[in-house]
Order: sequence, then structure tokens, then C-alpha cells
Amino acid sequence: MLKYVNTGIVFQEIPDEVTLAINISNCPCHCPGCHSHYLWEDVGLPLTTTAIDDFVAKNGANLTCIAFMGGDNDPRSVDHLAEYIHEEYPQLSVAWYSGRTVISALINKDNFDYIKIGPYIKHLGPLKNATTNQRLYRRTDEGDFEDITSRFWKKI
Repeated sequence: MLKYVNTGIVFQEIPDEVTLAINISNCPCHCPGCHSHYLWEDVGLPLTTTAIDDFVAKNGANLTCIAFMGGDNDPRSVDHLAEYIHEEYPQLSVAWYSGRTVISALINKDNFDYIKIGPYIKHLGPLKNATTNQRLYRRTDEGDFEDITSRFWKKI
């Protein structure tokens, strides 16, 4: 079962989107240098369709996207919730930030508009660094995923 610790409306996680970021606990990745150690433990409240409905009722008018920040311990549940959001709230995009190096075979990529993969590796930096190993992909109209990581890099 997925559990979330907190949420926040963010503007930098997904380009051109006003995103409700849902921080999911019980992260199995334990990346060295992680800025969210509190998400390593199995803590928080159940992340269910009812919780999603509550988030949308509270924030929906301000949102264009919902992002699952973690959930690598149960990708099938992340996939189920992404499918639910697309069915119930088709106006919202769905994103998933995964600390894995590949997209889980347990998900249906059609349920996601954005997928970020890659563990945090301190010497390579986060998405805003051109040296990062992390990648953010956006689903195209054709259903493919294109790498949009460079959107985070400052142009000099």
C-alpha cells in the first residue's frame, strides 16, 4: 500500500504545469545524498483514490498536474492511481518521479504524461544540471516519450 507524507503545489517539477506533488514514503532507493530521508520510512497516510479526490476538491481549480514523488516500492499502485486520475480528472496531467534507472514494466506508460527516472547521484547533480543522470520524459501526441530534461538547464 502506498502512503504519502505530505503534498505541495509546485511550479518547477514539471515544465509549464502547476503541479500537486505528492511525497510518497517507504522509498526503497535510499540514494546517497537524498534530500528527503524522511521518505525512506514506511510512514504517512494511505494514498487512495479517496485521498486523490480530496486533493482535487481542495486544490483542483489551481492545478494542471498531479505528480507522484516516489512509489517505487509499489509501481502497480502508482499506475492504478494514475489511471484513476486520467479517468476521473481528464483535465489533469499525471507525472511520476521514480528513483529507478528504468521505467517499471509493471506500469502502463499510457497512464502517464510525464515520467522522471534516475536516482539522485550527488556528483552528477539534479535535473537542473546538464551533467545529471536523471531524465524527465513527456508523452507526445503520438504516444512516444521524448526527453525534455534540457528544459531545466539554464541557457547561457
